[in-house]
Amino acid sequence: MNIAVIFAGGKGVRIGNEKPKQFIEVYNKPIIVHTLEKFEIHPEIDGVAISCIADWIPHLKELVKQYNLTKVKWIVEGGSTGQLSIYNGLSAVYQDFPEENPIVLIHDGVRPFIDADLISRNIEAVKKYGSSISSSPAIETFAITSDNGNVETIVDRSKSMIAKAPQSFYLHEIIAIHEQALKDGVENSIDSCTLVHSYGKEIHTIPCSTDNIKVTTPKDLYISKYMFDIQNNTYWVEGKE
Repeated sequence: MNIAVIFAGGKGVRIGNEKPKQFIEVYNKPIIVHTLEKFEIHPEIDGVAISCIADWIPHLKELVKQYNLTKVKWIVEGGSTGQLSIYNGLSAVYQDFPEENPIVLIHDGVRPFIDADLISRNIEAVKKYGSSISSSPAIETFAITSDNGNVETIVDRSKSMIAKAPQSFYLHEIIAIHEQALKDGVENSIDSCTLVHSYGKEIHTIPCSTDNIKVTTPKDLYISKYMFDIQNNTYWVEGKE
């Protein structure tokens, strides 16, 4: 069994919009619907759990009904951090499957350019390695600096990857790490792979496209509109047909 856990608890402060970023419409559809549809149509996905801002749960339920997203089985309140939102989604799934150990694909509600192949490769990598972190190659140089701004280390770009999503695990393993983190007072780990790595667990990466962007800033929103135009062959350049 394979379950997508989508966290959509962000308020979109950086994007500068009254609506939370996941509910902004791009290409005639809210961003989160674009994302959910990728999991809805994938034959290997058996269910979807969503952690959402409490005030927007009624609207999300309307969208699920409007777009016939039949695989959405759980909608729960998000937490005060991304880590806590993920934990709430995982917990909802765990309550229904305490004895089974499904694969969970943890994904951002505002990362709509995931494709079917990446979903399938995440599932296969978890079966083979126990984890799967979708990652794209670094295209610029990483420098690790000291507190005073001096460069301490230049990281070998050929070995540098940008962690994206989905980040996928077996349910029992990832929820156990989340629960240990909460016991240790950790509530704001930047993402699942960071949290898992901090507890000394091995994590496996699989390549994904740099197009697998997270819509976080106004620039991202502009780029996403362009990308949808390209996907749907509607982008027009002056002087060209």
